Amino acid sequence: MQKKKEIKVLGNNNYPIGIFDSGFGGLTVMSAINKVLPSENLIYFGDTAHVPYGAKSRDTIVRFSKDIISFLIKNKAKLIVVACNTVSALALPVLEKILKIPPIIGVIEPGVRVAIDASKSFRIGIIGTEGTIKSKSYPKAINKLVKAKVYQQACPLLVPLVEEGLIDGEITDKVVKKYIKPLLAKKIDTLVLGCTHYPFLRKILEKNLDKNIIVVDSAISTALEVKLILDKKFLFASKNGKKYLKFYVSDNPEKFKKIGMRFFSKDITIIKKVDLVG
Repeated sequence: MQKKKEIKVLGNNNYPIGIFDSGFGGLTVMSAINKVLPSENLIYFGDTAHVPYGAKSRDTIVRFSKDIISFLIKNKAKLIVVACNTVSALALPVLEKILKIPPIIGVIEPGVRVAIDASKSFRIGIIGTEGTIKSKSYPKAINKLVKAKVYQQACPLLVPLVEEGLIDGEITDKVVKKYIKPLLAKKIDTLVLGCTHYPFLRKILEKNLDKNIIVVDSAISTALEVKLILDKKFLFASKNGKKYLKFYVSDNPEKFKKIGMRFFSKDITIIKKVDLVG
């Protein structure tokens, strides 16, 4: 049996943190990391040629993710953040087993820990893409830690609404009401936003939720997890020197810049298109 080649990143604390998503939503995670770790260099890859991932098969998502991770490693990423719930749910467990890569984390487990701490009744609702919901990754992760009632709702229309800039208004209000109605009937006290696009709908969600329901966004908890990993592995970047933020996409950089400005806390200037295998 042929021995797997181990891909190593040469030790340099000023190497960047690599972050990727199927498109734009992961920029909310990048923005949180940038706030929590302002001295770190960051590179982001949005797979805009294949977005959305939500309804794609596990094998397809794993294949896309492997290509993106290889690109991030070639760009010397010292840590990789899977800033996508669908990839975290469907591909991360596979990637951890078959690839020798730098430390890699997803967005599910950090969000789960926050939700468990927030919930008093352990009746927790999850909204996400079809892929995330079908994977049952959130219920599995929650019930590894506590016994809880976990209720899920797939929300396939929410990502297109956000990307069209329809984060409020009558249409979005009706769609949100339809999706959360079954969860409200289950008397949840905590709602996890199981997609990185959904923080932009937080106001309209909270308007339609009972006041006692706590909304959990995993972006900040993921950023804090990144900080913890860098601390444990002595990988913090030097505070001296010029810091950079780089953006790469697999298609349509102009559209990425236009929509991405809504997701990221700083100006997005240079975006490079990269053709990946697959």
